[in-house]
Amino acid sequence: MTSASTAQSANADQPGPERPAAPTSGTGSGGLPATIRRRLATVEARVDSRSWLATAVVVAIAAVLRFANLSHPAGKIFDEVYYARDAWGLIDKGVEWNYKDGGPSYVVHPPLGKWLIGLGEWAFGYSDAEHGISVPGALLTTSPEFGWRFSAALFGTLSVLLLVRIGRRMFHSTVLGCAAGLLLAVDGFHLVLSRTALLDLFLLFFVLAAFGALVLDRDATRRRWTRALEAGLDPTAPGRAGRPAGGWRNWPWWRLAAGVLLGCAFAVKWSALFFVPAFALLMFLWDVGARRSAGVPRPWRATLLDGVPWMVLAGLLMAVTYVAAWSGWLRSEEGYYRVAERYPDAGLSDIPVIGALWNLIQYHQAALGFHGQLDDPHKYQSWPWQWLLLGRPVAFHWTTDSPCGAASCAEEILLLGTPLLWWSFLPALVALVWLGLARRDWRAGAILLSVAAGLLPWFWIALDGRTMFSFYTAPALPFLVLAVVYVLGAVASPAGPSGTRPVGDDEATRDRRLVGGVIAGAYVVLVVLCFAYFYPIFVGQPLPYAEWSARMWLNGRWI
Repeated sequence: MTSASTAQSANADQPGPERPAAPTSGTGSGGLPATIRRRLATVEARVDSRSWLATAVVVAIAAVLRFANLSHPAGKIFDEVYYARDAWGLIDKGVEWNYKDGGPSYVVHPPLGKWLIGLGEWAFGYSDAEHGISVPGALLTTSPEFGWRFSAALFGTLSVLLLVRIGRRMFHSTVLGCAAGLLLAVDGFHLVLSRTALLDLFLLFFVLAAFGALVLDRDATRRRWTRALEAGLDPTAPGRAGRPAGGWRNWPWWRLAAGVLLGCAFAVKWSALFFVPAFALLMFLWDVGARRSAGVPRPWRATLLDGVPWMVLAGLLMAVTYVAAWSGWLRSEEGYYRVAERYPDAGLSDIPVIGALWNLIQYHQAALGFHGQLDDPHKYQSWPWQWLLLGRPVAFHWTTDSPCGAASCAEEILLLGTPLLWWSFLPALVALVWLGLARRDWRAGAILLSVAAGLLPWFWIALDGRTMFSFYTAPALPFLVLAVVYVLGAVASPAGPSGTRPVGDDEATRDRRLVGGVIAGAYVVLVVLCFAYFYPIFVGQPLPYAEWSARMWLNGRWI
């Protein structure tokens, strides 16, 4: 985009003291009043080679960090002992399988994340010496560890790509979008999950993708109203006469895509449901805002009549997507709780089609009962109020047998966020509340609501004493990074993170932007340096014991 179009489109919802005063009269192209055009303005979808080049650089950095020496350490680490095996069972038999007992596994998480892990095993090979399994890859035979970790590394890299583009669209700045992607790329927490066959990285990806689809839906809705008004639509007219033209071409496709993506997230882990009411609220409020900006007399009522049915359809797509993820279980007769005659005391049914769905419901009830009773103490458990403070990270791998050139060595993979970045989250959230209220900025509200959806429910669940781990934070992580970048944008420019030009262009303003830019840039550099210092314990590089111990901060809370 040109700087002029960027300045015009940013912070379009509400007037603010840091933007040039918009004209209150006059018309733009097509006879549309400039005030309405400004309020409905969005980032135009256009090919920008420079922004894509910058994006490619950030994504390449993320890919190198995630794929380099991905097969190390050898063998299954932490919960890979469950998920890598279950993933191969899905590829081999269509259901999670217990090769030791020769029967279906009882699992308490939906299958989509394991299907994705299994695709890497199918492509690059799988081996399990304990159970006598050694299968070459269909595409390329590599180490089995690479096979079951490949999909996590791929989706971790793609999540960095998503965050760059989402950040650029929200902040109207390629620099800030790339800063968001780079901070995620050099976060140790995200890196470790991207190099391990666990489910949480896939949950993060699909939640972030659903949010990105909603941002695109917001822009598409405003463009539809702008085009309709330019064509002479009277928004005060009753019924369909006062709405943009219908037809399948004008359907809210990105909203429907968000429903599918939320269904995928739900099919990885049930905690994705925390985001459903938050994202539904964003859709509703953004629809109301678009109608109000267009001049619809009763925007709340109009949204209830026109917007909510599409939200309901998106919800139905979410449900269908979730059930489709269980297709392997539904089609087989070997899955746990699948056939009534094998579980006579479980209240199952053998009625065609309906019986399978009923049995799936019974399976879910049993799994919910397991989650409700999950309160056994664990060495690495932690509470939600510890997570952003890095109070108790999880050790995925530990050994003292690897050589390092010293008398005593240590090799560890620690699920630890890059400390300087993570200790910035709480101050950034406080600043985001202040800036969002002061500027009446939809971006701040969207970020805060998404963070709340990812974190606050766990505080309520913690009241029951449920065993919890810091990796439950994963789906909130991209939004926490966006909060930091929003504040960096406010520091770097008097006009905030939206990319708008400040009032005036005098020497004091230029100096303010220069100092702010230096501060923001210095912060990003310090985070990168902090990441580099802790990198060995993110990827399991052998260290002399003294050097490993020096990285165990907080009086040994990380040991």
